[in-house]
Amino acid sequence: MIDIEYLKNRRTKLANLIDVPTVLWSGKSPSKNFRANHYPFRASSHFLYFAGLPLENAAIKLDNGNLDLFMDNPHPDSSLWHGEMPRREDIALQIGADNAYPMEVLKEQINEVATIPVQDVFTYTKQREILQRSLSINKELNQVDEQLIKAVISLRLTHDKIGLEEIKKAINVSVEAHKIGINSTKKSKTEAEVRAAMESYIISQNMTCAYNSIVTVNGEVLHNETYNNQLKSGDLLLADVGAETPLGWASDITRTWPVSGHFSSSQRDIYDIVLAAHDACIEGIKPGVEYRDIHLLGAKIIAEGLVNLGILKGDLEHLVDKDAHAIFFPHGLGHLLGLDVHDMEDLGDLAGYEEGRTRSERFGLGYLRLDRPLKGGMVVTIEPGFYQVPAILNNPKFQQKYQNDVNWEKLKQFSDVRGIRIEDDILVTETGAEILTKNLPTKAIDIEEMMS
Repeated sequence: MIDIEYLKNRRTKLANLIDVPTVLWSGKSPSKNFRANHYPFRASSHFLYFAGLPLENAAIKLDNGNLDLFMDNPHPDSSLWHGEMPRREDIALQIGADNAYPMEVLKEQINEVATIPVQDVFTYTKQREILQRSLSINKELNQVDEQLIKAVISLRLTHDKIGLEEIKKAINVSVEAHKIGINSTKKSKTEAEVRAAMESYIISQNMTCAYNSIVTVNGEVLHNETYNNQLKSGDLLLADVGAETPLGWASDITRTWPVSGHFSSSQRDIYDIVLAAHDACIEGIKPGVEYRDIHLLGAKIIAEGLVNLGILKGDLEHLVDKDAHAIFFPHGLGHLLGLDVHDMEDLGDLAGYEEGRTRSERFGLGYLRLDRPLKGGMVVTIEPGFYQVPAILNNPKFQQKYQNDVNWEKLKQFSDVRGIRIEDDILVTETGAEILTKNLPTKAIDIEEMMS
């Protein structure tokens, strides 16, 4: 069910921010090898935000709070293969459209309009043909498109009641999927079996995965999407799996647990450091706080823990300023979460970075996805980690730069820790933070108890 009043409220808010008509395309699924075999369709999130439904090969025109829908009715033969399909007029009523037209009429409605490019090549080409202009995000933006993008970012940075309800639905399913994954590990032989257990639950709840699942004993590979490794006692299994609701709202959770059911002493030492950073970062969240400062807080706690273990050497502030911690924690602390798992990242850094800011060239800050002050209603992820990435540890440049900062001999004692990440989804409230994923334990002792 679609809450039309919330959709209309979003459209009205957009009209208050821009003074030009807007056309947003939903996109189209490309084919696999032959025309009738399609990849799963995923509508543009900007389209979804205002239209509410994942309509394929459709467009909407937003003007002064009103919405016109453009889409073709199903081909008469489609009922043979897909059953009876809803018609354009029925869908228009469902989403609260003011008018509904065939797709070919859209060309007649285009004058000077703002838009946002869609990712699939078919639709992107159509957009350029109809608008007869460039649609670049990374280069110089068209003036009306820039006005629209800034308006959409200001609306989607924080979530209304319906958006939060959808995110929580996705999170609840993801939490249960992780519990199933943890409990299935001892009787599984491969990563693929654990992945199957987790994703089958997500599918059983009529949801899809918000991104390609990461279920791996090679946790040092940050986005590992292969699942053929055997599970062996002594391994850590890192699972980064999140569900997405039928209306497109995402979740994003990571847990790391021991295949045997018990952390080794070295694994527990590192795990507790990552967890300390995770907890402190969440504790530091409140409106007005810079996300970059939260990231640096996590970096300092990880560096301090590694100094206490004897892996890093020297003054704590100096180590962080020098990015020595980034040898083991190279990525950013987290990102925005909403209709995309990395919300609005199709807009480059325009959404993640406060206007006027650009990415740092520092090793320890270059992968920071979010650099703006936090606001009530935002949902962000907090996901510190520790990784032994061969491409970093064996890099002569890093070995030389940090030769006096890392105790390489001591590090060998932690060879059974390839990668650990702990990730939760956090709502920024008016006074602090709410852990939306709190029903999934993070403490090592609780995870071991679950596995027993």
